[in-house]
Amino acid sequence: MDTVQAQSRHPKGLWVLFSTEMWERFNFYGMRAILSLFMVNALMLGESNASIIYGGFLALCYLTPLLGGFIADKYLGNRYCIMLGGTLMAIGQLLLFYSAISFSTSLESSKAIFWLGLLVIIFGNGFFKPNISSMVGSLYPASQKTKLDSAFTIFYMGINIGALLSQYFVPLIADVKVNGVQDPYVFKWGYLMAAIAMLLGTFIFFFLKDKYVVTPEGKAIGDLPSKNKADESLEDEETQTANFSGQSIGITSVLFVIMFFVFRYFLVGEFGFGAMEMGQLVKGIIYPFIYSAGISLAFLIMSSAENKVEKQRIWVIYIISFFIIFFWAAFEQAGSSLTFIASNQTDRHFLFGWEMPASMVQIFNGIFVVLLAVPFSIIWDKLREKGKEPISPLKQAFGLALIALSYFIIAHNVKDLGNDGLLAIKWLVLLYFIQTCGELCLSPIGLSLVGKLAPKRFASLLYGVFFISNAAGYALAGTLGAILPATGDKFQKAKEIGVNLQDVLDKKITLTTEQAAYFAKEQLPTAYKTFAGFEIHNLFEFFMVFVILCGIAAVILASISPILKKMMHGIK
Repeated sequence: MDTVQAQSRHPKGLWVLFSTEMWERFNFYGMRAILSLFMVNALMLGESNASIIYGGFLALCYLTPLLGGFIADKYLGNRYCIMLGGTLMAIGQLLLFYSAISFSTSLESSKAIFWLGLLVIIFGNGFFKPNISSMVGSLYPASQKTKLDSAFTIFYMGINIGALLSQYFVPLIADVKVNGVQDPYVFKWGYLMAAIAMLLGTFIFFFLKDKYVVTPEGKAIGDLPSKNKADESLEDEETQTANFSGQSIGITSVLFVIMFFVFRYFLVGEFGFGAMEMGQLVKGIIYPFIYSAGISLAFLIMSSAENKVEKQRIWVIYIISFFIIFFWAAFEQAGSSLTFIASNQTDRHFLFGWEMPASMVQIFNGIFVVLLAVPFSIIWDKLREKGKEPISPLKQAFGLALIALSYFIIAHNVKDLGNDGLLAIKWLVLLYFIQTCGELCLSPIGLSLVGKLAPKRFASLLYGVFFISNAAGYALAGTLGAILPATGDKFQKAKEIGVNLQDVLDKKITLTTEQAAYFAKEQLPTAYKTFAGFEIHNLFEFFMVFVILCGIAAVILASISPILKKMMHGIK
């Protein structure tokens, strides 16, 4: 009886990883909540550039796990990489804190410190993220791998408790408006809170890892790879060390260079490196780097596959990762375009007349994940007991369909707002509720699927591949966020100098020199944004872009799920 109960419980190590990830996510989401607003209101980078930089930053945060996963698998192991990553992220947040202190006295040096802080956070996240996810999967022996969907859903709840706490407390003190104008001098407190949270998470892991983050036999999980090589007791008799031939590495390098310039030309229309503004610099260098890295790494890993079954399972990871791009491109509007809409064209009066800070609106995603994560976990368990649980790719198709539905609803509620109407906050709350249901069908299930399908010798590296789909999605999110049309505040600013912004956009009037200078200073648009050759005239058309992209992706993924099921060879 005791043995049965022990097998039904999750190991205590899950709760250590849960707590560590919770405080790391407080650090990350707290910074993310105010990042775009800080770039616009303190660093004066403009909304379009801020969206592209925001997308590029998040994308790199999910690209560097490839490096962190590789170093963990080959040299340092999961444990040391987690502690290194946590320390780096805390340092990065302190650099952002200093940038938020100094921008008023020296804007250019503040920007330089800001870029350095983001870079340090990017590399810290790369060491941290794939390795803690990989350790969750390693807690369970082969006989309990069916519990991974439930385990990752619980783990995902820890992620979102951290996000929830940060998205309440950070905006409360770091997103303040005085007489309707953003106060740029309080952003620094948000970055300081993020740094403290990251240090707390790192300390929890450091002090509890040796006691709880172990196998059922008591062996340390995520230790140095040199120690794992000597362990021949692992199931399935799989090779435990990744080996890539020199030829494969050489071909991968050439493929990366070629694809980089192909994507660069596609995104910015040139192969060379001319002088560009920051937004174009991100779009023309970081975005091609991310896309080409994903393709070239996919080739490298596949070159080391040992048999047909292994190759097909890896292909499933790649195919799922491709469709996830569209989900994150839509979901991650939360930190850019949806925050700008919440700030500039939403009635944010909530309970008892309290006006919620714009960056806090994102909190509903965290609230709904915390409320729904366990029910979703129970649903999957009950369906599995009855033999009716959908396979993982079909669950993810549901997630894409739900996010398409959320934007379809919001699109029809902004259709008649005009240039000065305000969106009721209840529609953003509903959007986050539906998107959270979609997220729970897709993200933790994807993490679990990688844990089931990935060969052990490069499990962390394949988690990195999964995260690169997030990276590509965030890069696309930045591109799409940058096409956000003018919101009501822009029309009001133009009206202050007697100009009808609609007439400017429709090319009915030509601005004078003085008016053009005012438009540049206030970062007002003078033309419609375009996507795939189509002009985006209003918020309805903007949101319908996401409906179409995610809707088509959902239908295709659901259609090919039976094929993917066969390629998974018994893995569900």
